Amino acid sequence: MILDWFAQLPVLLVAAGVIFVPGVLALRFAGLRGLPMVAFAPLFTVAATAVIAMLLGRLGVPWGLVPWAAAMVALVLIALLIGRWAGGQLHDAVRPSLHWLLPAAVGVGIVLSAWRVVAYVQDPFGISQTNDAVFHMNAVRYILETDNASSLHVNSVIGGRSFYPAAWHGTVSLIVLLTGAEITVATNMVTVVIAAAIWPLGITWLARAVTASSDVAAYAAILAGALQTFPLLMFQWGVLFPNALSTAMIPAAIALVITLPRWGGTTRPVAHVVRVALLILVGVAAILLAQPAGVLPWLAICAVWLTFEAFARRAAWGWPRLAGALGVLWLAVIAIWLYLAQGTSGSHWPPFRGKLAVFLDVLLNGQVMIPFAFGISALMLIGLVVAARAAALRWFVVAWAGISTLYLLVAAIGAPLIRVGILGAWYADPYRIASLAPIVVIPLAAIGAEALVRGISARTRWSAEPTSTLVGLAATTVFMIVLILLRPVAMPAVTQGTYDRESRYLAATDAYLNPDERQLLESLDENVPADARVIGNPSTGSGFGYFLSGIDVYPRTWAAPRTSEWDVLAAGLRDAGTDPTVCTALEAFGDPEYVLDFGEGEAGPGRYLMPGMTDFAGQPGFELIDSVGDASLWRITACAQ
Repeated sequence: MILDWFAQLPVLLVAAGVIFVPGVLALRFAGLRGLPMVAFAPLFTVAATAVIAMLLGRLGVPWGLVPWAAAMVALVLIALLIGRWAGGQLHDAVRPSLHWLLPAAVGVGIVLSAWRVVAYVQDPFGISQTNDAVFHMNAVRYILETDNASSLHVNSVIGGRSFYPAAWHGTVSLIVLLTGAEITVATNMVTVVIAAAIWPLGITWLARAVTASSDVAAYAAILAGALQTFPLLMFQWGVLFPNALSTAMIPAAIALVITLPRWGGTTRPVAHVVRVALLILVGVAAILLAQPAGVLPWLAICAVWLTFEAFARRAAWGWPRLAGALGVLWLAVIAIWLYLAQGTSGSHWPPFRGKLAVFLDVLLNGQVMIPFAFGISALMLIGLVVAARAAALRWFVVAWAGISTLYLLVAAIGAPLIRVGILGAWYADPYRIASLAPIVVIPLAAIGAEALVRGISARTRWSAEPTSTLVGLAATTVFMIVLILLRPVAMPAVTQGTYDRESRYLAATDAYLNPDERQLLESLDENVPADARVIGNPSTGSGFGYFLSGIDVYPRTWAAPRTSEWDVLAAGLRDAGTDPTVCTALEAFGDPEYVLDFGEGEAGPGRYLMPGMTDFAGQPGFELIDSVGDASLWRITACAQ
């Protein structure tokens, strides 16, 4: 397994380069330096890539490396002009105790986070055995075949016409174009970059921004991958690649805002305001075009910080102005929240947890039935006490309470007003909301770890700074190594009360897409004409056929069409030779000439039993074309004109 990952190291480096290098260049030219520059770089690249894709789509210019690179160079040059105009360098005025300590801690955090996600995925060629993976993988293939990565176009892969945030899909397509790697490999390398680079850097910057302490930030860097709820959970459940990218960028977007008062080095106030406004716009665009729901926790946490900052300056503002400004701020938050909540298909999940149990979930970080994280929770609770006692940090306690409240609501409250009006942006999905917790938990745990080490050192007088910090960080690293080695990370199913027995990326014989089925799908282009349409039961993994072969396998998503014609096929396609209504139903789906038999499917959330789409052997009107194990491909001859 390790050798397989090392073989894909060039693809990983390209993925990291694509995501970080354009942003680093642009932000350096714009005046940023140090950790803010590196941590915010992915947000610039992601936002720019998604906007470029939409502009190219609008202009009718094919998506590809040359147009993307040319547009990116133009944006970098614009950043250079803005930096020259505004002048100076933007940096938060935090001086570390040791200059090398934070970079070293970030490096350790990156390695530990990469280790955890690689240990779960296991195979760099692995496909997430989940419903949403069908759409996401097919969307990348669709981008490559249609030369269009616009968020206004990608949804047409399944016949849709609505906006669909395609920043993740466009980025993966670039990795494929640059390296020639398989879509699966490019996907898994981007997964590693999100989990082991974007997230640790962002959470490190957020911890430093909140506390103005590089020591606390160093603890946060090492602890970045400590919780299963993020980033790992988003690569288990769904699979929610866009949510993972969006959530990973939230900490850096928050840090950008709350460090603004500490930024210096410019003598041109108007230019500085313009530069800062554009940076904030970049952060919002990056999150919005990856997955719009991520804008809401960013907005709410920033609003909490602004509220506390305003109260700290109430003497200068005066109560009438203060009340008016805060009223406008929170009305805007509510309006945006309701707009995004109403912009989805509503609540898809019922509550599943008791009122008392849900509080334990929050306090012990056992959301969505994940085993309680006692170690990190103890540090978080210490951090909460420390933050509550420090005036400058109390706002972050409120931020933690707000994020925790979202989980309390989704897990335990069934009122439609709550599930649609407040939680609708996440479809009232407890997994998506649980993944927000580490944004506030990791910085609090870092605060707790730093306070614990400092307290022990002061009471025992066994060591002075910076030695005690070095010992504390070393102990934290050992804690993380033990956690990765010993703590199970099985994916919980909250509606069924069960846990996965292994990684969802392993293609077991009883998996959603087993090895025989994958082999058959990968050879489709050798067995059917290039313009043929193949039909199959999406609950069996047949929907992966388009991305694996380029052949039009329908449906291209996990969900079956909700039509009477499809119901006919689901119940009786195998009877096409004797039932004329079957051929009539097939006409509604473009008269597919081939059908995949991967079994009748399965019952469960997002899965369907379709007895009519299996057991074609011996049935009139079907001709066997190919088979691998129990998986088979048949030509439908019953409806031939």
